Amino acid sequence: MEVFINLLVNGVSTGLLIFLLAAGLTLIFGLMSVLNFAHGGLFVWGAFSGAWIFKETNSFLLAIAGAIAIGMALGWVLERFLIRPVYGNHVRQLLITLGGMLVLSESIKIFWGPNPIRVNLPAWLEGSYQFDGIIIIKYRVFVIVVGLLLYLALWLLLSRTQIGLMIRAGVLDKEMVQALGINVKGLFTFVFLLGAALAALGGALLAPYSGVVFAEMGMQYAILAFIVVIIGGMGSLQGSALASLIVGVAGAFMAYYMPDLSLALNMLLLAIVLLVKPTGLMGEKGSAV
Repeated sequence: MEVFINLLVNGVSTGLLIFLLAAGLTLIFGLMSVLNFAHGGLFVWGAFSGAWIFKETNSFLLAIAGAIAIGMALGWVLERFLIRPVYGNHVRQLLITLGGMLVLSESIKIFWGPNPIRVNLPAWLEGSYQFDGIIIIKYRVFVIVVGLLLYLALWLLLSRTQIGLMIRAGVLDKEMVQALGINVKGLFTFVFLLGAALAALGGALLAPYSGVVFAEMGMQYAILAFIVVIIGGMGSLQGSALASLIVGVAGAFMAYYMPDLSLALNMLLLAIVLLVKPTGLMGEKGSAV
């Protein structure tokens, strides 16, 4: 039972970290129809900038805020100068955002060097909880709480606010929204910055979680997030949340019981879902919530 609960907690916490990256991709694709591989670069910048700020200030909350600010600034540059000129052209989007991710990942080495950087846990999140002999690491519980709160916040934003209504309407019919006098470009920028903030936050939370950050992790997690988005259903926030949990929990159990097959698991899950339900677990045309 102890092993099962620990693996479950590990899987859920990992899944919710993946969700932070996948949620941004889901929103960006759902509204803007943009395949944004550069999202992985924002993720790794969040990880490195958060780790650096934490090391310099010893304030984890300041590190998170700084990482989000840097991620949003980089996201604005990407959307304004790289992605906006290629709206509607998926091939050019793919090439440009892939190049953007490589530039962001390699530029990490200019500021922090080519070697991985070790990251410690915040003092107030060190240690573990114990329940009847079951040991659960505090930081993983923290990640789960943050992930669930952010999912709830995103759901409320999309389903209970005026800007959420505009986003959902834009997913269904961009021309209609523009005809109503809504600034679609401004809406696109808002969604892209929201996605960039989520990616940077995910990176900042991952740094202490994994204990080490390296420049190449952007590509690794971008691919994983795309797999999650496809499994959950393109444009479905709920689908991305469900798929993130499935991938995280299944990966934790597979890594423990069958480590040799753990790397192939995500592709196997992707293949099964596409064969059974090509639109993804909760994907429907135009869905954004």
